[in-house]
Amino acid sequence: MGILNGQVTLQQLRCNDDGLPTESSIVQKRTEDTVLESFVPFAPHHPERQPLESVRLHRDRHIQYLLRGLEQLGQYMVVLDASRPWLMYWILHSLDLLGHRLDAATVERGIATLAACQHADGGFGGGPAQLAHLATTYAAVNTLAILGTKEAYETIDRPALQSFLMRMKQPDGSFTMHDGGETDIRGSYCALSVATLANLLTPDLTAHCGDFIVRSQTFEGGIGPYPGIEAHNGYTFCGVAAIEILGEMHRLNMDKFTKWCCERQMQLEGGFQGRTNKLVDGCYSFWGSGDFPLIHAEWRRQRASQDDYLLDREALQEYQLLCCQADRGGLIDKPGKFPDYYHTCYGLSGLSTAQHLVQRDETKAQQLETSGQQATGGLGSLLWTYANDFTIVGDMENLLTPTHPIHNISLVKARKMIHYFYAFSDTVLALLPEDEEPCLES
Repeated sequence: MGILNGQVTLQQLRCNDDGLPTESSIVQKRTEDTVLESFVPFAPHHPERQPLESVRLHRDRHIQYLLRGLEQLGQYMVVLDASRPWLMYWILHSLDLLGHRLDAATVERGIATLAACQHADGGFGGGPAQLAHLATTYAAVNTLAILGTKEAYETIDRPALQSFLMRMKQPDGSFTMHDGGETDIRGSYCALSVATLANLLTPDLTAHCGDFIVRSQTFEGGIGPYPGIEAHNGYTFCGVAAIEILGEMHRLNMDKFTKWCCERQMQLEGGFQGRTNKLVDGCYSFWGSGDFPLIHAEWRRQRASQDDYLLDREALQEYQLLCCQADRGGLIDKPGKFPDYYHTCYGLSGLSTAQHLVQRDETKAQQLETSGQQATGGLGSLLWTYANDFTIVGDMENLLTPTHPIHNISLVKARKMIHYFYAFSDTVLALLPEDEEPCLES
């Protein structure tokens, strides 16, 4: 549908505080003012309306911005010294979505950097000789999947990684982020995503994980970092992706969950907020939209048939393309902000999610289960297929590579790593679904 193709005027979509302004409503209206500066020239009732077909993703500018980040970072980035795998993931996943091929030297350099971040006792730290952490382990394994070579995969010390994951596992089904660290639902997602890609899921690792996630769902419907804490879109995605890996999404209150996720998309801006009564933010273009392929899959499993995701796919693209592209490359939080690699990664990931209808093939899932296989974990991740269905705002050249709804790396890269570590039999391979159209290779 979209904001700029609708029949409702932009003014009607603005925040209404009923004449009782609060600090929250004041900053919301200021944000809307900045968004309207980008939207008004394309608005349906503008006398000199610009066509939406003219909206372009500045692909080359973004690629150059990202490539500069692989060579040299400004001194202000020293605060992210413990986030080197994250910087690599944000940059390389963004390049992958944009269809940029890495040269052999960059791939080799990436492998060497991550090898230096691997801890002797398992997992990856934020830099050489740093403590292993589940978040940087997730970023490192995703990055190695993006690099996509046998050498990249073999960099992972899988026995040590298995030991690290089990060491982080807690009796209630949660995970600590590092030795002696905090417990929250990020740990559940990072641990289970990594274990899925590297074929390390075991009954001991997954025991009671679903219990912790279900207890973290709030009265609003979203998922908080741990039981009793306010729901947040970042934690919500982590929780729902983790419970999808387990095959236990039916345990959530799906009515409340769906309602909460839908309410996070802003009615004027088209982007997503992270929590109730907060501002739109470009990074939630993924953390928010990423919930919907998983919601779509669960409702289809429950026979509540849906032809499309429940988010407004066009509205999200309008926000990202018109409000979040920096002039010199990179994506931003909202108008007036500066670009960074984090918002570039998750802005592009959300844009990809809004463009593509990636669905789980439930017919193939049933066939696998009939043959004695469990359609969860790695097999479950291979059931997501790329439908011949695009929803594109602007030029067709805006189309990005489809991203995996669970792992947030491209479908091709996720499949390649899973096939490498699992070595499925020909019987199982024959039951796996195929895409309606070939995936866009990077």
